[in-house]
Amino acid sequence: MPPSPSRLFAEIATAERPANPPVVMRRAVVLGGSIAGLMAARVLTDHAEEVLIIERDPSRVDDGPRPGVPQGSQVHALLPAGQVQLERWFPGIVDEAFALGAPPPPSDEGTAKIFVNGVLGLPPAPSDTGPALITTRPFLEALVRRRTLAVGNIRMAYGRADGLVFADRRVTGARYVPEGGGEPVVEPADLVVDAMGRSSRLSDWLADNGWPRPPIQRMPIKLNYATALFKQDEKVSDAWVVVYHTMAGKGRTARIGGINSVEGDRWMMLVAGYDADRPSRDVADFTARCRKHYPQEFGDIAEHGEMLGGVVTYHQADSRRRDFHKLDRMPAGLVAVGDAIASFNPVYGQGMTSATLHASCLSAYLRSGPKPHEEPARAYFDRARVVVDAAWQVSTSADIELPHVDGPYPPGYRVTKWFGDLLFRTSLTDPVLNARLGRVTTMLDHPATLSQPGTLLRALRLGLFRSRSTTTDTTGEGLAPK
Repeated sequence: MPPSPSRLFAEIATAERPANPPVVMRRAVVLGGSIAGLMAARVLTDHAEEVLIIERDPSRVDDGPRPGVPQGSQVHALLPAGQVQLERWFPGIVDEAFALGAPPPPSDEGTAKIFVNGVLGLPPAPSDTGPALITTRPFLEALVRRRTLAVGNIRMAYGRADGLVFADRRVTGARYVPEGGGEPVVEPADLVVDAMGRSSRLSDWLADNGWPRPPIQRMPIKLNYATALFKQDEKVSDAWVVVYHTMAGKGRTARIGGINSVEGDRWMMLVAGYDADRPSRDVADFTARCRKHYPQEFGDIAEHGEMLGGVVTYHQADSRRRDFHKLDRMPAGLVAVGDAIASFNPVYGQGMTSATLHASCLSAYLRSGPKPHEEPARAYFDRARVVVDAAWQVSTSADIELPHVDGPYPPGYRVTKWFGDLLFRTSLTDPVLNARLGRVTTMLDHPATLSQPGTLLRALRLGLFRSRSTTTDTTGEGLAPK
C-alpha cells in the first residue's frame, strides 16, 4: 500500500540530510539558473560526476533584479518549509545570510502583524525552524548561487536553451545557443532538468519529437502587484512584517498588502489587487492606495518614508500546473522543477519554497536506485505531484472565491469549502488551530493533516460554541483558509 500524501510529504520535507548518496550518472544538465535550477543542481552534485547549469541571463545576481526574472523586484517570501530545505542542502546558509545583512527578527513579536478583513489576528505561532529569513529575491538568489557554484563538480554556462536531443526513447542531451550568438552547442547528459520557469518550452519540445504534452490546468487569478522600497526609519514606523488580506465578500474588494523588513535597512512594501483593480507605477496612486485601503503602517511609510527608486509593477494572469504524472508516455532522462511544473498565486509565497521541495523530491528519487538514463522518472513526478497538490490546494481554495474566477472546482468542493471556512474562522482566535493551519500554509505539513479527527472536532466544537455565544456574525459569508 503506497504511503498517504501527508506521510510522503513529511518524508520529502524532512530536515535530515541524506547519508552516502549514490552516484548514478556521469553528467546532468540543468536548464535555468534561478532558485529552482540552483537547488536541483545542488542535489545533483551528490548523484552525478558532473553538473552543468545553462543560464540565459549573464547579468550578475549581486547587481539587483535580473531581466530574466520579471517579478524579481517584487516581494518574495521563503516560507519556513523552504528555509528548512535551504539549510538542509546548504548547511549554515541561514547564519551566513544574517551575517551578510539579512535582518534578524526582533525580539518583540508584536512587530509581526497579520490583518484579515481589516481585523488584527493572532500573531504567527512561534516556529521551530529558527529565525525567519526575510530578504529580497536578488539577495537570496545571489547567496544560493555562490554556495551552489562553490561545489567542485558543478559549473555554469551562459546561453539560451534551444531544445533537447532524443534517441532510443530517452533524452540524451540539450542544445543551447551561447551568449553572443553562434552555432548551437549540444551538451550530452544522462539527465536533463527543466528549470526554465513559467515560460518553459518543454511541452513544445516534447510535442515536436512525438511525445505527448503534459496536461495543463489554469486558474485565471488576474493578479496585479505594485512594490516600492523605502529607507527604514523608526520615526516613521516600527513595522517589521505586516501582512494584510481582504477577501472578496459583501462590501469587500479582495486586496493584499505586505511590508517586509529586508537587507540594507529597507522596507519593501507591496499593494496588490485583482482583475480591474490595478495599482500603477504612479507614486501618488501608490501612496493613496496605502492610506485608503491598508492599515496605518502602510500609509505612514508611503507618506513619510523615503522612497528608494520608483514603484515597480507586475501582472500574473493565472496560476498553472503541468501534470506530468498523468502522461501515459514520457522519455527517460528528463525531469522538471519549480515553475516549470507549477506556479501559484505569488501572494502566498509558495514559489521558492516549492522549488526547494522539488529538489528534495529529486534527491529522494535518485536515492531510490533508479536508472534515470534508462527509464522515465515517474517516481520523481509522483513525489513532485504531492508538493504541487499541497500548494495548489491552499492557494486555489482561496482564489476560487474571487468574483472573476469560475473554476476549475475540485472534487468535493462544497464540503471542503464548508470545513475550510469553519477552520479559518476558528483559527483567528484559537492558538491551537492557528498553529496547525499555519504549518499547512507555510508548507511544513500537508493539507491532509487538517482532516485529522482532533482538528475536525476542535473546529466543530469551537464553531458551535461561537454560534451559540454570539449573534454578531450574520453574514453567512465563507472565508477560504489562508
